[in-house]
Amino acid sequence: MTSPAERLVDLLDLEQIEVNIFRGRSPQESLQRVFGGQVAGQALVAAGRTAEGDRPVHSLHAYFLRPGRPGVPIVYQVERVRDGRSFTTRRVTAVQQGRTIFNLTASFHQPEEGPFEHQLPPVREMPDPESLPTVTEEIRKHLGALPEQLERMARRQPFDIRYVDRLRWNAEEIEGAEPRSAVWMRAVGPLGDDPLVHTCALTYASDMTLLDAVRIPVEPLWGPRNFDMASLDHAMWFHRPFRADEWFLYDQESPIITGGRGLARGRIYDLRGRLLVSVVQEGLFRSL
Repeated sequence: MTSPAERLVDLLDLEQIEVNIFRGRSPQESLQRVFGGQVAGQALVAAGRTAEGDRPVHSLHAYFLRPGRPGVPIVYQVERVRDGRSFTTRRVTAVQQGRTIFNLTASFHQPEEGPFEHQLPPVREMPDPESLPTVTEEIRKHLGALPEQLERMARRQPFDIRYVDRLRWNAEEIEGAEPRSAVWMRAVGPLGDDPLVHTCALTYASDMTLLDAVRIPVEPLWGPRNFDMASLDHAMWFHRPFRADEWFLYDQESPIITGGRGLARGRIYDLRGRLLVSVVQEGLFRSL
């Protein structure tokens, strides 16, 4: 029986059906739409497969155009926009059942030494990830047992997620809460040694909790939801090499929600406090 980490690696291993055309699986899940992180991760794999191996991705900008259907394969068409002396640009269109559901532009940069360095540290002292309970443990402690659907999802979850602040369960607990959230994450098993796999796995993970920061002042993260939520666009900048199967801190905040759209941004650090990745996403929020 394969592990969730192995299933994630398999999910990111696209089938090449033409020079610039790839096909990705979309698992049959009990979700209304395909998880956005899956589409972004697979699209980045397609882009990376057509770029030179010595040029890691340094940024991506993507738009979620239509909801994808679980269980239906997704075709990724790659346009080779530019192959320069130090930068490579690729544009990827994701098509499902003849309709474009997603597009992504990725830029790859040959590593080079810069004249100087600086970075902002995490905004506060964070506890060690091993000292925190998993999401599953927190839910079980509160509910006594996981509902059947959550139990199935927990068994298939490819990432260990640990919230720095305890989960809030009712309106009284969220009163006065700031639109901030921080989680420690890592893949639940080894992902191999291909840097592109780790980059695409972290891209997958970056869509899992980012919009939590928008929701925190509004309603408990776990429980009935009073609105529909969907990712609109997603941008990432990769600053340093990393492994997605080692602990990373995802520090997230939402500067604004208005007009039915909420903005969230995140900074991803390693255990040493080095900034690895910056992320920005906008989500659509509509009352049910």
